[in-house]
Amino acid sequence: MAKIRCFLFLLIGTHVQGAFSQTVEIHGKVESSLDVENINVINKAAHEFTITDSDGNFKIRVRLNDTLQFSSIQHKPYSVIVDDNLIANKFLVVPLEEKVNQLDEVVVGKILTGNLLSDIKNIEGDPPINFFDVGIPGYTGKPATQSERRLNEATTGSGIVPLNPIINAITGRTKMLKQHIKLEEKEELLHSIKTRLSKDFLMSNPLDADLVNDFFYFCADDENFIKYCKNQTDFKILIFLRMKYKQYLENLNGNKD
Repeated sequence: MAKIRCFLFLLIGTHVQGAFSQTVEIHGKVESSLDVENINVINKAAHEFTITDSDGNFKIRVRLNDTLQFSSIQHKPYSVIVDDNLIANKFLVVPLEEKVNQLDEVVVGKILTGNLLSDIKNIEGDPPINFFDVGIPGYTGKPATQSERRLNEATTGSGIVPLNPIINAITGRTKMLKQHIKLEEKEELLHSIKTRLSKDFLMSNPLDADLVNDFFYFCADDENFIKYCKNQTDFKILIFLRMKYKQYLENLNGNKD
């Protein structure tokens, strides 16, 4: 009889443990008055992540008592603990609230609306003169960086035979300036990725604090960094970072050996 009871306890314990460790894939939908695409969905316990599509839909694997965290720049953070109902239904609706940064209202002088033409009319005194007022053509695009201005100077010139482009090509200055522009482009892209994605990425792909910057520069050194990360969705960038994360850990372990 004692042996039978012991067997039953072991059987029940094994069944309960299996239920707790069972991994299932759930579907979900994020609802918000704002854009619901590219919202980060992180399973903190399983170290898995995904992002929502253009309609706010997502899929992710979970276990009982896992914590799902939802975050984006525009929304307040939101967490869900996986319970029996979620495991059974395999579907989750997530309502997100807009993140509003409110400042104390301070009014000095005239109230500005944000419409430049309207606000100029409300300002006392003469409006400023710009190059359009006096008939001078002006550039209204993105300001050039210092390296871009130097490259332009190095590759243009006056006269029947412009000497600047020829001399700079021979001496290698043009090539050097082009390399500077590529480095600036990488630095700007890397800073943007770290600002937007590093917090959520490192939650599911942990690194020691003193290795974080080294890891991101390791990513930027990849010859395909610009190709896979510039003008790409956050989802594609996260896939690239995950691939580099595995390579980075392999390099660390190889150096230790």
